Amino acid sequence: MDEELKKILENHEKRIAYLELFLGEKKVFSSKKLSPKEFLLTGKPEGDVMKTLYLAYYLEKFEGLNSFATKDIEDAFRTAKESVPDNINYKIIKNIEKGFIVETKEKKDNLKTWNLTKSGEEYVESKTRQ
Repeated sequence: MDEELKKILENHEKRIAYLELFLGEKKVFSSKKLSPKEFLLTGKPEGDVMKTLYLAYYLEKFEGLNSFATKDIEDAFRTAKESVPDNINYKIIKNIEKGFIVETKEKKDNLKTWNLTKSGEEYVESKTRQ
């Protein structure tokens, strides 16, 4: 199987699993996409460090990004009509210290990129189910 197709299928599987988990027994009747703001409202993250984590989750799960750079997070803050924190890198480092985010080897426009860890995913998912 083509590697790119395999990645796409894995991403879809993750997104479907999350939606099933997130929606529980609710039936989905709309094909509209969840916005970054709506996603933030589901978990009510407090502070810029947690908002950064939630938006990173959103980018991976709903936008299908394999990894994200600071610009991706900044754009997500803007799209959600949230104030962009002064130092996104610091917010990412704070999430790295918690074990929620890890740096990747790839670069995006010559910038560092990151991924959520399993712990980061589980943390966000546990907060958005409540």
